[in-house]
Amino acid sequence: MLTTRLDLARIRAARRDVDPVFLDTPLYECDALGRRLGCTVSIKLETANPVRSFKGRGTELVATLLTGQGRTAAVCASAGNLGQALGWSGHRRGLDVTVVATRGAPAVKLERIRALGAELELVDGDFEMARERAVSIARQRDVRLVEDSLDIETCEGAATIGLELADAGSSFDTVLVALGGGAMATGVGYVLKTLSPAVEVICVQPLGAPAMTRSWHERRVVTTASTDTIADGVAGRYPIPAVLDDLLQVADDAVLVGEASIVAGMRMLLEHAGLVVEPSAALGVAAVLEDPDRFAGRHLVTIICGSNVDLAAYHRWVRT
Repeated sequence: MLTTRLDLARIRAARRDVDPVFLDTPLYECDALGRRLGCTVSIKLETANPVRSFKGRGTELVATLLTGQGRTAAVCASAGNLGQALGWSGHRRGLDVTVVATRGAPAVKLERIRALGAELELVDGDFEMARERAVSIARQRDVRLVEDSLDIETCEGAATIGLELADAGSSFDTVLVALGGGAMATGVGYVLKTLSPAVEVICVQPLGAPAMTRSWHERRVVTTASTDTIADGVAGRYPIPAVLDDLLQVADDAVLVGEASIVAGMRMLLEHAGLVVEPSAALGVAAVLEDPDRFAGRHLVTIICGSNVDLAAYHRWVRT
């Protein structure tokens, strides 16, 4: 019996509050990629939606909750994707949304946040500095602070991906999930361990941003002084204790991958699946590249979690 903050009944009910544009995303076997990797690979595509990432599933729940409470405004810190999603969900419900991001965030993500109607404030430093500023704004303006992974709605929104995987009736035995703050990993992991417990849930994080993976292995919160990875969407330094507690219950393993493998994964997804993805979305493929014997002959699902990538940087990374 899993003891987590998540609840299966709430997750099932969440589908009613999530715009259908984010639901029932494609799940399909990619033969070309599988042949290259030496295993059967199915892709769960979370990028074919208005915000080009899975984050809209969670922000739909957050925005519905806030409007139900009579709230009119919200603020969040974001590496880019959460800000876009909250801007989209908030705009549709008449919420004033402020997003705090770092000046070093990909320009395409910042432009999209503005285009979706959110107020954007930029800070120097990394994501943790943006988080501190968002906390300050929430206090000053007396508005709701939306915290990815800590707010259960973000986890249970992402968990609807797990429902779709469990309902697919596929023969997959492994799911590879990008690990950052933990919303997607805990959400998907919880549903699969509840409904399809034989499926192995493996979280993947960059070597240059290892805090949550180290925390999972040591079973305590481990922080890092800095991050150094192109996978900006998963580059946190301070794991949230409550999220780690959930992750310890639902993940079978957490692994770290190098930058070269992330780039190779992006290139392979382009060449063999026709997908342009951001670095975080290539973490699953990177994990197979780094440990092919572990996955040989298995049927795995890799969740393609985002495609908001600066094209100039993308071309530098994937060119051969």
